[in-house]
Amino acid sequence: MATVLTRGFVRPVAALLTAGAAVALAASPAQAAVWGSTDQWASWSSGGYTLYNDVWGSGAGPQAIWANSASNWGVWSNQPNTGGIKSYPNVTKWVGAPIDSLHSVTSGYNVSVPSAGAFETAYDIWDSSNSNEIMLWLNQTGPIGPIGSYVTTVGLGGYTWNVYKGWNGSNNVYSFLNTGRSTSGTVDILGVLKWLENSEHWIGNVTLGNVQFGWEITSSSGGENFQVNSYWVSSS
Repeated sequence: MATVLTRGFVRPVAALLTAGAAVALAASPAQAAVWGSTDQWASWSSGGYTLYNDVWGSGAGPQAIWANSASNWGVWSNQPNTGGIKSYPNVTKWVGAPIDSLHSVTSGYNVSVPSAGAFETAYDIWDSSNSNEIMLWLNQTGPIGPIGSYVTTVGLGGYTWNVYKGWNGSNNVYSFLNTGRSTSGTVDILGVLKWLENSEHWIGNVTLGNVQFGWEITSSSGGENFQVNSYWVSSS
């Protein structure tokens, strides 16, 4: 499935469905949602987007996902503080075009995130062969960090990014960490890809595959709510 490819080194996790997860699901905006699930691999498609619960990490706790649309969804996640990413609940859209043939790829977002725990709000962008992974960290909380080593700081599309380059054992990982903390805005995705291609020559004219957006959750002890209030991806 698509979410297995997103992390590159997925390890099976026993499903942990508890009364606490069900209670949190009911207490969240999910009470009015058109879809919801506590299954670790749950997915739901609507309007050209697919949502994934994607609870993939070792030792993961329960997580409940709900959605009214790709632009209004969220999770309640209760992840232990044991280190390592536990889940990447996300919304995914396939583009499927070579980057040199594209004139624009932009995305807008508005999220609500907790003040505690360890996580980042991030785009996870892939070429069609899943050889190159480009992460855009918009905000982060807690003791977490990207794969690889710091390379440079660059201004692109209205953001200032600290750029890291690494390898996770399966694919190249290029991480752009916002030096600020943003919970809403617009991202020039094509601008980032063109910089990687033309300025750094780290990628070629690859075919843009999945554009994903969500949270890499490392810990959220006791349960925390994460919500997307609006979201879209546009390419031409």
